[in-house]
Amino acid sequence: MNATPVKRKLVAILATDAVGYSRMMSIDEEGTVKILQAHRAVIDGIIEFHEGRIINTAGDSVLAEFASPTQAVRCAVEIQDALKTRNATLAEERRMHFRIGVNLGDVMVKGDDLLGDGVNVAARLEGIAEPGMIYIASSVYDQIAGKVNLGFFDLGNQSLKNIDRPIRAYRIERGGTPAPKP
Repeated sequence: MNATPVKRKLVAILATDAVGYSRMMSIDEEGTVKILQAHRAVIDGIIEFHEGRIINTAGDSVLAEFASPTQAVRCAVEIQDALKTRNATLAEERRMHFRIGVNLGDVMVKGDDLLGDGVNVAARLEGIAEPGMIYIASSVYDQIAGKVNLGFFDLGNQSLKNIDRPIRAYRIERGGTPAPKP
């Protein structure tokens, strides 16, 4: 009997997570949930606008797939811009900042879910990003350089938790010099 082959595809994965969410929940659960719901409405709408698909959520995190790394990065930038505007209307202690990681990778498809190293790298990049920042893997950088009007800071090779190889990462710099076309 032959086993069913694993279905795979190449996609851009965007992983985002709220910074300090548990701390905020310990102070004011209901208020924090209301802020998260408002932020998530913005995030979800921007993902949909950029033709992304939310593949997983868990509390304060969102995992989305895009057919194009350019779309994923434009989405990430728009999310950070929109949340910065939303946060400006809130008291300092109520501001909810997100960090974002984007990777282009080969993933396994299981129903509506995506699994594998491609997803894990995006999540690990998000995990090392600073609040309000976007970190991208070199696989994304190589595809978008010269296509978006953004600057990039080369973070070098990063050792990411449970990833067996170093991943070259870049931080998106809003006022930086755009990368030249490769």
